[in-house]
Amino acid sequence: MSRATRVQPWYRQVAEVIPRHLLLKSVGTTLFIGLFFAAYLYLLKDPAYPTTVMPITWPDRLIDFQPWALPMYLSMWLYVSLPPALLATRRELTEYGIAMAATCLLGLLVFYFWPTAVPPADVDWTLYPDVGLLKNLDASGNACPSLHVATAVFSAIWLHHLLRRFGAPAWMQSINWLWCLGIIYSTLAIRQHVAVDVLAGLALGWSAAACSLRYCVPARVNGT
Repeated sequence: MSRATRVQPWYRQVAEVIPRHLLLKSVGTTLFIGLFFAAYLYLLKDPAYPTTVMPITWPDRLIDFQPWALPMYLSMWLYVSLPPALLATRRELTEYGIAMAATCLLGLLVFYFWPTAVPPADVDWTLYPDVGLLKNLDASGNACPSLHVATAVFSAIWLHHLLRRFGAPAWMQSINWLWCLGIIYSTLAIRQHVAVDVLAGLALGWSAAACSLRYCVPARVNGT
């Protein structure tokens, strides 16, 4: 960062970075999500091997079905768009995209060779039409690892890195981690995943983010 940039408040630095390469960010993020969903739904509806039903463990028994958690679950798609929005250079956008794509590809490869599903929940989905709609669109397959959790954790670690870069206050970091934890919790609360899926997603997202940040060259806010 230049000296002039460093002395700016963090929120002004963020405001300056977001419009940079806006077309690349918006088109790239939209295209990535579209391609991911196409591959995800293909594997969901046409598994190549017999499906394994994931076990229910004690954390799953502790958390009741909570339909109010659906908006938090869906907020993941906004959440994962935040890190690329805060990147300043084409180089770092490319590196970030490759790292996120590799994370999702690894999960999809697991889904292909080891199809998994969550066990049926003892819930009358007709009483909860919003959650029921999600269940119809995103069935119980492609369970482990939870890519919902993996991509949320990946995004949280990158956001932590970027917020530190801008010198954001501690309360912003708290919001970041609380949002991530809310997304993780929501996967269990709406019975979209079980605890084993969540743990596998945590491991995948954390490992991928740590590796990508280790080998990613930090971008300069003034760079291209």
